[in-house]
Amino acid sequence: MRTRTPGHGPREKSRPRELNEVLDEVLSGISAGAAARDAEPAFPEGPFRNLAASGVLGMTAPGRGDDRAVSFEREWCVLRAVARADGSVGRILDGHFNAVERVSVLAPEPLRSAELEAITAGELRLGVWGADPIPGEGEPARLLEGGARVSGVKTFCSGSTGLDRAVVLVRGEDGAPGPPLVAYVDLSEGAAVDTTWFRGYGMRSSESHRVVFDGARVLAVLGRPGELLREPYFSRDAVRTAVTWAGIADLAVGSALDLLATKSAGRDPDDLVSLAAGKLLTAQGTMDRWLEFAAATADRGASLSGFSTQLREAVASACRDILDEATRAVGSHPFATAGPLDRARRDLELYLLQHRLEPALARRGRAAIGERRP
Repeated sequence: MRTRTPGHGPREKSRPRELNEVLDEVLSGISAGAAARDAEPAFPEGPFRNLAASGVLGMTAPGRGDDRAVSFEREWCVLRAVARADGSVGRILDGHFNAVERVSVLAPEPLRSAELEAITAGELRLGVWGADPIPGEGEPARLLEGGARVSGVKTFCSGSTGLDRAVVLVRGEDGAPGPPLVAYVDLSEGAAVDTTWFRGYGMRSSESHRVVFDGARVLAVLGRPGELLREPYFSRDAVRTAVTWAGIADLAVGSALDLLATKSAGRDPDDLVSLAAGKLLTAQGTMDRWLEFAAATADRGASLSGFSTQLREAVASACRDILDEATRAVGSHPFATAGPLDRARRDLELYLLQHRLEPALARRGRAAIGERRP
């Protein structure tokens, strides 16, 4: 257990450049270091410095008004590309974008303007921490001192060793269960990270550890109880998760096709290899169409409620098809040597387990059946 120190020292003020000019370079650097970070997990400090300098960390923050700086299509394309370069970096960025949206719509002034200005400058990294501990891991996080402080435990806290702020689901001061409150928490003190907790075989540098709060300062309680589930924001959170899955699956597809091309060097690939490639592209195309439709729907201001559950199920199913087909097509070598396909498989298998879609999908199906009863 150690007390976290966000940013690991002073950070230079970022000077965002035109995103299109630098993003390919940033993505290339993230991809090049992914294997080393997987082998020796730590917060991806270098990638996040570069994402800040390129303007990515602040790209979704609105200005003084409420208008988005970029379209959802652009945001989700960037997030997917980052997740393809490194699933762990994509996971942390996914949470950052979720938190930025909540701060922009819920934080009171003057806190809102000050935080958004720092986010736009690439000076703040945010996350959303929602998972409660299971028995034996500590008491669930709750507010203290009239909502000014938070104490207790959260788990699966992605980015825990390198974030500055977190949107944290907490209970009230009496600790009673019920719709959680949303606390916007300063992580500079009173938040100790148990770095022994997360020992997963995938998403290894996502730093998704157990965090123990001991009087961490609450900058604001955002909205009312159950606020995190408020639409249209909750469904957009869900789509960002699916976008991150898709990015990792893109790495699996590209790596598998590269391996199949290497095995077929100097000759035409046989029918089975060609069929496998076709199936990989079909599953990837399925993800593309769902996410393109979601982005177009969000950009015209329509709700993704309900639809986001089906989208996540479709993308998750396509991801599993990709992993299954790629594994059978390429054989054991890339998994024995821990290549990019092995990392993509480990990242996706673990990340998909963190989201139980069946209950939400069953509710969606039950409603559809109910609408057709005589």
